[in-house]
Order: sequence, then C-alpha cells, then structure tokens
Amino acid sequence: MCGRYMLARDAQSLAEEFGVSAPDRLAPRYNISPPQPALIVREVDRKRVAALVRWGLVPFWADDISIGQRMINARSETVADKPAFRAAFRRRRCLVPADGYYEWQSRDGRKQPYLIAPADGGCFALAGLWEHWQRDGNELETMSLMTCAANAALGVIHDRMPVVIARADYGRWLSGDTPAAQLQDLLKAASDDYFVARAVSTRVNSPRNDDIECIAPLAALS
Repeated sequence: MCGRYMLARDAQSLAEEFGVSAPDRLAPRYNISPPQPALIVREVDRKRVAALVRWGLVPFWADDISIGQRMINARSETVADKPAFRAAFRRRRCLVPADGYYEWQSRDGRKQPYLIAPADGGCFALAGLWEHWQRDGNELETMSLMTCAANAALGVIHDRMPVVIARADYGRWLSGDTPAAQLQDLLKAASDDYFVARAVSTRVNSPRNDDIECIAPLAALS
C-alpha cells in the first residue's frame, strides 16, 4: 500500500523532468494524503500536460464519489480485471511525480514511519491511473497509485510498494496507443538499490502536518 508521499521539488525542475509546462502555484508538499489534490502528468492529444486531481479514484460509472476513499491504490496483479480500474488502465494512465513516499513498519506494538526515497536524491514517477467522473452537472477528476509486491530491501518494512516508471518508459506508459497488455513488464518492483529508507518522526502520521519537519531523520529509534 502507498497512502502518503511527498513532492517538494520546484516547478521548473518538474517541468524539465516530465516534459510539461511548469505547473502554476506549486507549493512544496511533505505529507500528501487522500483525498487531497495531487499533481499528475498525463497525455492529452499526444501532448504531456500536468494537472491537479483528487487522490482516490472514482470510476466513471460510480453513483457515489465516496467510493474513492477505498480506491487510493490499484494492485498491479489485478488492475486489468478489476471493474474500478480496468478502463483507466486501458486508456487513462498517468505519472505521479514524487520525491519520496512513506511506509510504516510494525515494531513492538507501535508503527514506525519511514521515508523511502531514491538513493540518488532525484525525483521519480509513480505509476498512476486517472478518471473523469460526471453526474448532474458535477465533475471530478481523480487518481489512484499502482502497487506491487515489495522488493527484498523494502519488504522488511512493508510487503507492498508503489510501481515506479523509469524515465525511458514515460512515453510508453502515457501513450494511449500502447495496449495495456504490452505494459506488464513495467508493473514490477524497483531494484533493491533504487530506494533508501530512513526512519522519521511520527509527526507524519497526521495529514494535518505538512512541513519539512515530516522528513527530518530520527537520530535513533527508541
């Protein structure tokens, strides 16, 4: 599962990384959580564009948008068949820029949060799906993050991790011309040395806390 992540990079570097126009009014975020707005990159008319959508996918056929509360992640093993995700997987794939994500490890009856970020300190792209929902004149755009079984390095923290799309595969993932059946090779865990994990304060446990203190490393675990 992936239920929190961070994106504190400036708009210009994101624009250069993903080949989009610099997003407007992009503030550093250290604790993005559902159902908050999340930045995505998608392809529209064969052009990459950035957009803010709500985290928690609402299928186009849903009668009640509260279903999005249960759709923050899509499992890569079943995404092609699940009614909530299969249409988006075929036609509405996106990239979700991130600087790191959080996961919790159970330790002696408590849960210790970890910030998991690329070893090289760079930005990375989470595999996402997006949807457009419309009813009675109301419209909503939402997204979900795709997950897979964790690699060996991170499996000691949690058994799931988000799917990462390599820069070389951005175009293939986003293109509506790519059949979903030809994307299975991308739905896998990052290599064991791609991420590093460090324990951080339980401050990140509350979505109300969204500042740089959320990523401050702990000197030692108690």
